[in-house]
Amino acid sequence: MSGKGALIRGYRLGTALLEPVAAGLLQWRRRRGKEDPDRLAERRGYASVRRPNRPLIWLHGASVGETVTLLPLIARLQKRGLAVLVTSGTVTSARLLAARLPAGAIHQYLPLDVPRYMRRFLAHWQPELCMICESEIWPNLLIEAQRRNVPVVMVNGRMSERSFARWYKRPQAARFLLSCFEACLAQSQADAERLAQLGAPRVSVAGNLKFDVPAPPADADTLAILDGMTTGRPVWIAASTHPGEDELVLSAHLALKPYLPKLLTIVAPRHPQRGPAIEALAQANDVAAARRANGENPERDVDFYVADTLNELGLLYRLSQVAFLGGSLVEGIGGHNPIEPAKLGCALLHGPHVHNNAEIFAAFDRDGGSREVADAQALAGAVHRWLSDPASARQAARAAGHTAAELGGAINRTLHAIEPLLMRVALGQRESAP
Repeated sequence: MSGKGALIRGYRLGTALLEPVAAGLLQWRRRRGKEDPDRLAERRGYASVRRPNRPLIWLHGASVGETVTLLPLIARLQKRGLAVLVTSGTVTSARLLAARLPAGAIHQYLPLDVPRYMRRFLAHWQPELCMICESEIWPNLLIEAQRRNVPVVMVNGRMSERSFARWYKRPQAARFLLSCFEACLAQSQADAERLAQLGAPRVSVAGNLKFDVPAPPADADTLAILDGMTTGRPVWIAASTHPGEDELVLSAHLALKPYLPKLLTIVAPRHPQRGPAIEALAQANDVAAARRANGENPERDVDFYVADTLNELGLLYRLSQVAFLGGSLVEGIGGHNPIEPAKLGCALLHGPHVHNNAEIFAAFDRDGGSREVADAQALAGAVHRWLSDPASARQAARAAGHTAAELGGAINRTLHAIEPLLMRVALGQRESAP
């Protein structure tokens, strides 16, 4: 353990000694709906399916955003005849992947970062290569993979200013953990510079894989039904909202209603379980609301449609002319990915708190595809300008779509960068063949 520093040694020892506590933590999370009760053993490293009998590439994304980002990479790896294992850490990401993973790809929950759990996981899956999306740095995962000679690559790598400041205070630990990566493929030059300054030895810029993710799908029959119901109405969506934003969206709706009497406001909360509370908020303000989770549709007498379901943003964006991206009017979230609505013809709005996707929003703002709003009044004004002038909204939507297309190509640069590792996998397969 020399060279790792007291912090890493303490972490390793602490997570090993607290293994019984980890099991209790999983049960606590299960009772609160944060773990899948039928797959809890996966979080302790027990596999729920057999390993395919061919070279296997392991990809990991923390939650919904990261796992969606990996989809084009998964498809390209499968075309090479490789088995693909995808891990994530949230129930919502597992549900999304169940709907969107290509046939043959396997999903498992990532084990908690306990040494024995990670050893158990790696012993079963025996991956030839591991790719970790964005900024997931788990010490036991990295150390146990290194002990088994499994190369680990950071893809779509991020290192925000906040994360950089935290790691900068622990230079020895940061340098050691980043040295465990075979390569770090950063989203931007700023990310690459921060990673290199912290000690990552092999850093390059590949671009943002999010721009290469296909637009989320929508069931054609359902889309036709809802499109018929909303034809002739100005429609906008507040997507991935968080507590504190729903009130602002409702205030904007109330301000707009006198000027746009047929207005339909769609609210898709980031966490669907908040649907009943959002509906109650609307009803308390005498706004006619309906919830999609109850099987209700945006009928003509519905003004505020709470879309509290999973995996339907592709449908909802296709119904909307304007999309506000949540997590950006309240502090601490950092803003959610605007690329999906940009690809589906929406003009974009966002609040000032977008540090998680700052460069993406800056590009959309610069090219005219998105606008920043500071509060409910500004949100109402921006929505009104675009919904009352459809030609202007279409122009902004075209600009957003153009920006999304122009910034693509990271998938090819990523595959080019990891080609030597993929060739090593292929050579190993041939050498082991009888």
